[in-house]
Amino acid sequence: MKISFHGAARTVTGSKHLIQLENGKKILLDCGLFQGMGEQTRALNQDFGFNANEVDYMILSHAHIDHSGLLPKLVKEGYKGPIYCTPATADLAEILLLDSAFIQEADVAFVNKRRIAQGLPALKPLYSVADVREVIARFIEISYDQHCQIDETISFQYTDTGHILGSAAIHLTINENGQSKRITFSGDVGRYSDLILRAPQPFPQADYIIIESTYGNSLHQESADTEEALLTYITETCIENRGRLIIPAFSVGRTQELLYALNKLETQGRLPNLPYYVDSPLSTKTTEIVKKHSELFNDRVVDLMKMDKYPFDFKGLEFITEAADSKRLNDRKDPMVIISASGMAEAGRVKHHIANAIGNPRNMILMVGFCEYHSLGAKLMRGEKQVRIYREEFDVKAQVASIRSMSAHGDYDDLCEFLACQDPAKVRQLFVVHGESDVQDEFSQRLLTKGFGNVMAPDLHQTIQLD
Repeated sequence: MKISFHGAARTVTGSKHLIQLENGKKILLDCGLFQGMGEQTRALNQDFGFNANEVDYMILSHAHIDHSGLLPKLVKEGYKGPIYCTPATADLAEILLLDSAFIQEADVAFVNKRRIAQGLPALKPLYSVADVREVIARFIEISYDQHCQIDETISFQYTDTGHILGSAAIHLTINENGQSKRITFSGDVGRYSDLILRAPQPFPQADYIIIESTYGNSLHQESADTEEALLTYITETCIENRGRLIIPAFSVGRTQELLYALNKLETQGRLPNLPYYVDSPLSTKTTEIVKKHSELFNDRVVDLMKMDKYPFDFKGLEFITEAADSKRLNDRKDPMVIISASGMAEAGRVKHHIANAIGNPRNMILMVGFCEYHSLGAKLMRGEKQVRIYREEFDVKAQVASIRSMSAHGDYDDLCEFLACQDPAKVRQLFVVHGESDVQDEFSQRLLTKGFGNVMAPDLHQTIQLD
């Protein structure tokens, strides 16, 4: 048996891990889009590193685009099999992939205007809305802890990882040559103190583990600090400076956590009386899906909902869906809070809001999640004094801040707690993925001190023979 790492290897995004059995069967774990990789991004997304038509089974950990975003290309290039996912992942992946297809088509159309003017051949999008429809038709929903027998030699089950709605670790059992091998892929691991979702669940003993490491060298602030930090930034920016607070936020998870925290401030009578906007059609849709899956909420939210049926709503909140209404926000001068996708500030309406706000020191751009190194969000967080937005250079005069407690990824304590259910002596090999290269190395060293004897961070497209 072999495993090849075709994404999220020595980098964060593009999760794709291919297991090949001795009988030739191939199982793909995730099929994610590379994001925020600068000029390399398009080239990385063009080539899987394997043939799509040779994959037999595809198992998806969760709906985030860096884990699901190349599924339409996989199907387009010949994958014929099922796509396994949890019910909530199926709901979220449908709208996220449709949005991604729209972005692919719009971005290529924009680039092609310049290419055609230069006499260059037009580019094609990675995939279309029609390709996404083919993906949706292949979804097979598997609930947490449900045993799924794929064929006579392969079975798996999901356990909840508390990262986003429907996120799961994948636990494979593969029988070949009279032996059984157990392989766990963590997907993305959430926090044990998540504002909304249940904590990551323990899982069966594994022989091989593929573990994410996004914050494998960091400790987050306590989640309880989130409301206080939000209140501080709102007060300083909108009340004292009479400016606007722009919050780039991922449509899934982060936006709902912000709304939940703001709702708590209102129930405490401390939320400033201001207009609050969620300016993202995608965020509006995902919030409705989150409301639909309240069975995945933690006990604190369940108890709150006994008194407050709508924990993601509060006075002054308005969801913006029409582009014309979004543009009108930039014409206004009054203080306001705008929450808009994307979380890395790489695409979507938030880029317009940042471009509009970045030249005024009264305004603030508040980052609340992980940003790939080359992304606009990361450049702002690093304190760069000038950034490029829509091919135009902007001086950064607005304030820039971040709230580390809102990450949907666990820190190294969370990741170690996730692995605490395992006997390290029984884990033959542990692979560290989904993190910056230096972070993967630091986390690998930490795991060695926890008793895991064989830990490695594979390179992109590296293939490992499993003993």
